[in-house]
Amino acid sequence: MSQESIKAAGIVSDDDAHLRETHLHTDVIQQGKFLQWRRDRVQLPDGREATREYVVHPGAVMVVPILPDGRLVMERQFRYPVGMTMIEFPAGKLDAGEGALACAQRELLEETGYVATQWARAGLMHPVIGYANEFIEIWFAQGLTLTERHLDDGEFLDVFAATQDELEAWMQQGRLTDAKTIVGMMWLRQWRAGAWPLDWQNLPA
Repeated sequence: MSQESIKAAGIVSDDDAHLRETHLHTDVIQQGKFLQWRRDRVQLPDGREATREYVVHPGAVMVVPILPDGRLVMERQFRYPVGMTMIEFPAGKLDAGEGALACAQRELLEETGYVATQWARAGLMHPVIGYANEFIEIWFAQGLTLTERHLDDGEFLDVFAATQDELEAWMQQGRLTDAKTIVGMMWLRQWRAGAWPLDWQNLPA
């Protein structure tokens, strides 16, 4: 998300001037397949200069898929950086030029085999603000129909269904620790309680 988009969304205001850091120079330290590591020189609010190292990420989406019986479609996937098999909602990074809804539809189909006829954008999260510019758009999906999934080459994951109560118990027990999934569970609870309404749109499967 660009600085212009952030300001347009009202996240940044002129009242932040005493906190804001100003970009001076960028060095690209390393370019990976889809991640870039940068080292920037910035000017601090008091006029001094400092260094900021961070990862540039293309952005991602996460889908909260709701089955007709109310259970949630979940995944179990080994995540190499933490050396653990994690319980997660379906998610994936944006391809170049791809819209968030198109990405959500693609990732849900590829990873789980489900297509959905009802979609709602819940909101936005920044999962790792200390060292990356990554953002994740949260989408809800209903009207699910199971077809055939199409995993990427080298991608291995299990798909299963769980109730909200089961997932919340696993969070409390420390068995579900993925941050984006925990945020999705918070949004799900608020929506089901009637506190955070969603604007659903009907789309062809």
